[in-house]
Formats: sequence, structure tokens, C-alpha cells
Amino acid sequence: MFKWLSDYMRQRIIVRSTITESEWADTFQALPILSGLTVDERQRLQTLAILFMHYKRFEAAQGLVLNRQMILTISLQACLPILELGLACYSGWIAVVVYPASFVSRRDITDTSGVVHHQSSNLSGEAWQRGPVIINWQEAKNAARIDGHNLLIHEFAHKLDMQNGEANGFPPLHADMTIDDWVTSFSAGFEHFQHHCDNDTLYGIDCYAATSPAEFFAVFSEVFFERPVIIRRHYPSIYAQLRNYYRQDPLKRLASLSSRLYV
Repeated sequence: MFKWLSDYMRQRIIVRSTITESEWADTFQALPILSGLTVDERQRLQTLAILFMHYKRFEAAQGLVLNRQMILTISLQACLPILELGLACYSGWIAVVVYPASFVSRRDITDTSGVVHHQSSNLSGEAWQRGPVIINWQEAKNAARIDGHNLLIHEFAHKLDMQNGEANGFPPLHADMTIDDWVTSFSAGFEHFQHHCDNDTLYGIDCYAATSPAEFFAVFSEVFFERPVIIRRHYPSIYAQLRNYYRQDPLKRLASLSSRLYV
């Protein structure tokens, strides 16, 4: 009874969408990361994006004016990681806050002695546990260029990671995945990456991934969807784990593009 009602309501939301075929086509064309999707995958991604836009509240900050094309650009990329996982993975929070550019995050941190420290950081994006995803449009609009960096996938990977608590690089795994395989692959990869990442990048992967297991998972998720061959070549066991987790194989999907875009 309740599932039937839920399916009925979702279908009503989808059918009532006012996004035109031209708007979909223009947005897909502007997002190379979506190249190679099958007709079925593209349709399912559109459906997810419609539901995402319905259930999430988009908030503009610092005078930014959001239009539908901007919201579509954000939503399609936000839904790519959950194409085979479902919108329920993004439950428990509501808002997507969009700044025009990088923003200052201020927070209080209490050390082990009980002393409160006031910290300010200039950020491109941020994901709060049970709170909003915060992004800056300047980076979000260029996120899908297939250069190995994607702010939206990064922040929404954090949200997936946070499903079972604070982000720690260990999202809830599927029943056919094993904890031992995940921990072994990611622990060894993280240790190797930390040890060898002395410059800004290693193998073209941002060394920010070396700062914590949570950032390692988020950055590697970016590269998995944008430059999958890099992870497959240098960290094959991690590629296998990410492929099993996301239920997608970007290496196969992007193979139809020019090699300069994904190698």
C-alpha cells in the first residue's frame, strides 16, 4: 500500500516536470562527464535529477541569482554517483547552498584541554553531516570538464560517506561487498599515496587526498568518474572497489571519448 502510494507520488513529480527536451539536451551537451551514458542511463539520470530538484531546496548566497540551467547543471552531476544507488542515499538532509565563488567557513574547535579555537578557512565546497551541501558556482559550472577535478562529485561523495556517521572513507557497503576487501584496498592505497605524494599531485591525483581517509575517498571518487584510467592503472584494487560500490564502470563508458580527455 505505502510503496504503491510512494511510487505514485514520485511518478506525479516526474510527469509534472516542466523541463524541456531542449533544456535537457543543452545541459547534457555542456557536461562531458555524462558522455557515453546509454539511452536508459540518461533517462534514469534525468528522473533522479527531477526528484532531486523536487526534494532538495536550492539556496543562493551572497547575491547569486540561481536559474534553472544552473540548478540542472548541479543536479545532474550530484545524481551521477547515485545513478545505480538511488535517491535514498541522499536522505536526511535538505539544502544545497550555492555561493558565487569560494567562501569563508568559520567554526569553533575545542582542543583536548578545553580551549576553544576560532578557525576560518577559505573553501570551495563543504558537506555537513545531516546538514547542507555547500558549493561555489564558479567551480561547479566547470566541474564536468573531465580534468580529474569535480567539486560536485567530491562533496556528494562525502554525503555518501556520511550515511553511517562522520565521513571516514568508509560508506555503507553493499551486501555483496566485503569489509575486509574495502579496508585492505583503501588502507594500502592511502598509505602509499601519503608516502609518495610530495608535490601537488601524484599520477595527476590531487594530493589533498592524502590529508585524511575521508578526503582520499572523495578525491578518488572525483578521479573515478572523470579520469578512471588513472586509478585503474595505479590503484587497480581501489578501482574495483569503487566500481563495485557505485555500480558503474566509467572507464568503459568514457572509452568512446578522445584519449586526451581521460588518460
